[in-house]
Amino acid sequence: ISICRDLPNIEVITFSVNGISDLEPLHRCQKLSELYLRKNNICSLDELFYLKALPRLRVLWLAENPCCGPDPHRYRMTVLRNLPSLQKLDNQAVTEEELSQALVDGVEITAPPARSSVENGWSGSSASSAAASSTELLSCSLEDTIKTQEELDMKHVPRDKYSSFSSQETDCSCKRNNVLNAILLLMKELDAEGLEIIQQTVARRLQKKELQEE
Repeated sequence: ISICRDLPNIEVITFSVNGISDLEPLHRCQKLSELYLRKNNICSLDELFYLKALPRLRVLWLAENPCCGPDPHRYRMTVLRNLPSLQKLDNQAVTEEELSQALVDGVEITAPPARSSVENGWSGSSASSAAASSTELLSCSLEDTIKTQEELDMKHVPRDKYSSFSSQETDCSCKRNNVLNAILLLMKELDAEGLEIIQQTVARRLQKKELQEE
């Protein structure tokens, strides 16, 4: 997620199922409008402090994180109190009534979360999270892969097509889709010249692969 510090113009980010616990790198993404963080390791709603400075954020998916806690109402009210510009939270539309209620039931977040220790810009929790992210990448389920594709409006292989896959093949497919999602997101940051370079590179790779198959 640290790469986001260098992507100020990115508009959509999907980091579901990646062991993320620190949202600080996102505060520079001033054009961000959609953020998908389902099923990560975000332990405190104080991390919302870094999202409050994003004026265009309209869609947030934060469900299935530890910070959601045992009280769904309090969780939703706190998110909406701090991010009142949201139009959709956890795939549910935000209503005017909820925004009004959030002023009463939600908790105002005024400071960033406390970090136990910081070294070279990484907190201890972030470091352990990053170390575990590769394991999460390979162990994610078929449902997680399909969900991520749906968030990006990507076409995915029908469920019955996976029925004959071995466990190893499913893991490889999951890793492939995570890499593909990341590439598609980064492509949004490229200008015409950058896209042309990618097009030429892909064409050469495809030509090389065709020759190898022959």
